[in-house]
Amino acid sequence: MGAWHMAEHPPYDIVFLPPSFPIVAMENPCLTFIISSILESDEFLVIDVIHEVAHSWFGNAVTNATWEEMWLSEGLATYAQRRITTETYGAAFTCLETAFRLDALHRQMKLLGEDSPVSKLQVKLEPGVNPSHLMNLFTYEKGYCFVYYLSQLCGDPQRFDNFLRAYVDKYKFTSVVAQDLLDSFLSFFPELKEQSVDCRAGLEFERWLNATGPPLAEPDLSQGSSLTRPVEALFQLWTAEPLDQAAASASAVDISKWRTFQTALFLDRLLDGSPLPQEVVTSLSKCYSSLLDSMNAEIRIRWLQIVVRNDYYPDLHRVRRFLESQMSRMYTIPLYEDLCTGALKSFALEVFYQTQGRLHPNLRRTIQQILSQGLGPGAEPSAEQGGARAEADTDTQALLLGDETPSSAISLRDVNVSA
Repeated sequence: MGAWHMAEHPPYDIVFLPPSFPIVAMENPCLTFIISSILESDEFLVIDVIHEVAHSWFGNAVTNATWEEMWLSEGLATYAQRRITTETYGAAFTCLETAFRLDALHRQMKLLGEDSPVSKLQVKLEPGVNPSHLMNLFTYEKGYCFVYYLSQLCGDPQRFDNFLRAYVDKYKFTSVVAQDLLDSFLSFFPELKEQSVDCRAGLEFERWLNATGPPLAEPDLSQGSSLTRPVEALFQLWTAEPLDQAAASASAVDISKWRTFQTALFLDRLLDGSPLPQEVVTSLSKCYSSLLDSMNAEIRIRWLQIVVRNDYYPDLHRVRRFLESQMSRMYTIPLYEDLCTGALKSFALEVFYQTQGRLHPNLRRTIQQILSQGLGPGAEPSAEQGGARAEADTDTQALLLGDETPSSAISLRDVNVSA
């Protein structure tokens, strides 16, 4: 990181916490807590650590004044993270990671709708807006896209780095709003102010901040094509109709040699296309299930979501084992939501009863709310095939809810972000 830094900072420590830690990473000045599961993936670990270190400047040295503008912390930290990875690991890797995250952003947008108020960079905490939903991929990725757009306006990444250093130096140990950043930007680049870049049709700064929906502009990721092309090619093989078994076999492409983000992107594409034809899921399992089961949690959860969304019972034991060992929100919520959406709710109930004592209280309540959806008074979950069995229990709803009533909005899907 020596090639790219904002300012001097004291020693930085990392504490790795057990799988029951409910979030992936939580940054504090000079100290970051990271879930130990991330140690299995060097790429995700590197990204998380760099991102949290970037908060030394964006979030700690300079802090957003309100929760309504979290992008000032997360968007800038994400930009800094990608500048560092570009210098350290190359543009192709950074473009791959960015493509992976932007895919997730568009997936979240499909879920929430383009007019969702939480898709704004300046979210208003009005009635109906859950404050916990402000930590979403819009905060990170739409915020990043705006910062990247600003860097492109000045035409030189090094000059933009100099601006960010000046911004941190001017506002360090204070709280800021978006206008502080944008005024500083136009003051640092007076030629851009003269060109009225803040008022360009369709790309107005005010529109970036207050329009719902996707980013107004996204970065050119063509430098990552050497890594993303193989992913797209393999995805097309597996989703072709009819399926060409020989072409799509494991011998055609050895994904064990892929980068983690390539494998994750491939599985995300398959997940987006689920439910898949049963012959495709069966063949995928034969080719990749054992290999994927040996990989890190980021890969395993994606394969297991494919298993659940396609009701593929032969691999259901892997889902159970995963939920018995992983206790982070990021790894549990998506699986429980998928299990409860399909025909495997009784399986989800059984696993929850067996593991609830090891879950963080807040996470346990969230899962209770997910499981309670659709259960009427005295509801009795039925037994399912493939080893998924839940005891009929007339007190199921009370046991799940405890003293709490489920809220209408439980969680945002596909929000795999760190703090």
